[in-house]
Amino acid sequence: MRRLLIIKTGTTFPSIRRAYGDFDDMIISQADLPPGDVMVSDVYKYESLPDLRDVSAIIITGAHAMVTDDDDWLINLSQWLRDMIHEPVPVLGICYGHQLLAQAFGGRVDYHPKGKEIGTVSIDLTEQGKTDPLLSALPETFLGHVTHAQTVITLPADGRLLAKNDYEKHQAFSINENIWGVQFHPEFNAAVTQAYIDEQKDSLAKEGYDLDKLHNSVREHKYGKLLLRRFIELFN
Repeated sequence: MRRLLIIKTGTTFPSIRRAYGDFDDMIISQADLPPGDVMVSDVYKYESLPDLRDVSAIIITGAHAMVTDDDDWLINLSQWLRDMIHEPVPVLGICYGHQLLAQAFGGRVDYHPKGKEIGTVSIDLTEQGKTDPLLSALPETFLGHVTHAQTVITLPADGRLLAKNDYEKHQAFSINENIWGVQFHPEFNAAVTQAYIDEQKDSLAKEGYDLDKLHNSVREHKYGKLLLRRFIELFN
């Protein structure tokens, strides 16, 4: 049986992992997937990837590392993704995974010039996003949970911009008909997002962020679940 492959590029904070599970657990929970329908490869630990003939779709997780660090495993994974560009396997990259896909296919990633984006934010679909088979599951304006310091500065030459907001001009993009990246975290809920603010409160305060404002921005919503469910339904 072909199964969803979660490519795990890192792990969350220990306190969040104890309370809510790791990135792969959050994806499985939000997408309402039976664990037996999923394979997980810890590529950041140099675990090997399965045969694509056993894979129905791929989700690349977020991470606390930076794409510009160019770790050896990241270079290897980027080449693997480029090699499979013409395979019919659908791919969804989340946050770090979104940036990884952009860089692997010729875009540019760097630190966001305005600093970190964190909390719950409003995001708008572009005209292309409104007709995209995946992103069209969401309304024209929707909420997304975010926490990231780096950003896609420039999309790949053949990338299609699907969503954006005033702070982050590349909230979602696609390549071909089967590769998507989203900067926001569809696997997060409000509690996880609040926990991310708490875990980073000292550095955020030093950088001038209003912690009360960040906490007050966080709102529960259904849009992450809708996106993940659409991805699974489209390709299974």
